[in-house]
Amino acid sequence: MSQKIKKAVIPAAGLGTRFLPATKTVPKELFPLVDRPILLLIVEEAVRAGIEDIVIVAGRGKTAIEDFFDTSYEVEDKLYKDGKESLLAELLRIKSLANVISIRQKEAGGLGHAVLAARPVVGNQPFAVLLGDELLVSQKDEPTATAHLARCFESSGVSTVAVMEVPTDDVNKYGIIAHQGEKDGVFQVSSVVEKPRPEQAPSRLALPGRYVFDSAIFEHLASVRPGVIGEIQLTDGMTSLAQKEGLNATRVPGRRFDAGDKFGYLQASIELGLEHPEVGDKLRRYLKDLASRIG
Repeated sequence: MSQKIKKAVIPAAGLGTRFLPATKTVPKELFPLVDRPILLLIVEEAVRAGIEDIVIVAGRGKTAIEDFFDTSYEVEDKLYKDGKESLLAELLRIKSLANVISIRQKEAGGLGHAVLAARPVVGNQPFAVLLGDELLVSQKDEPTATAHLARCFESSGVSTVAVMEVPTDDVNKYGIIAHQGEKDGVFQVSSVVEKPRPEQAPSRLALPGRYVFDSAIFEHLASVRPGVIGEIQLTDGMTSLAQKEGLNATRVPGRRFDAGDKFGYLQASIELGLEHPEVGDKLRRYLKDLASRIG
């Protein structure tokens, strides 16, 4: 019987240059979707999958992420004195969601380097990886993407990652898997190529930022040679893992938003805004009116 997935790593050390100047002082992971930061939604996804310890790998200038999951005495005291019990309860809930552990990535060494930085906390246990700017939003009555991957791992004992099919013209934006066929919805991965040209892509199955790994991935990442820009690619470690211990891939539930992209962030803001209990109806009426005005 495979171990249960109780730990998750969220790489959140990127500079967020696509959102400058906003990200000069505000981490993109804390950008709000109405009133909930992107990172909170990702942490909640992990918690719904039964994860208890969350390792956030952050860089210099991102202490606001640590502060968000910490106590805020002034705010909590103000809410208590003002009788805003529901808001106070929500803040208390957030800081007790999971054990949040922050690790500093001291250099921009790539995604593989960020995952490797979590090794002292994760140790020899299997773990999930959720990218800090990728949203996969599931309905309340369906498993989260991370929960689905965890179940696959616990059943097979093989590291399992999420994939989605993308248009040929978009394969150069993602890590793309090569595989040896599909059985019962699971692909046996033979290698992973980082952002290939369309004519060189081994498939159109892309990685949307959700992974569950056996701890063996750390040894593979430690042996990866940095690329031409000095970064350790997670995809290189995944290829090595696939060829030795094995690696599976499967499609996962949920709507996916690339919240690290301006348009993807706007899409998420609109769709989640339409579902928000306070502003959803008003936003829907506004969008209908706006559509009629602009034709």
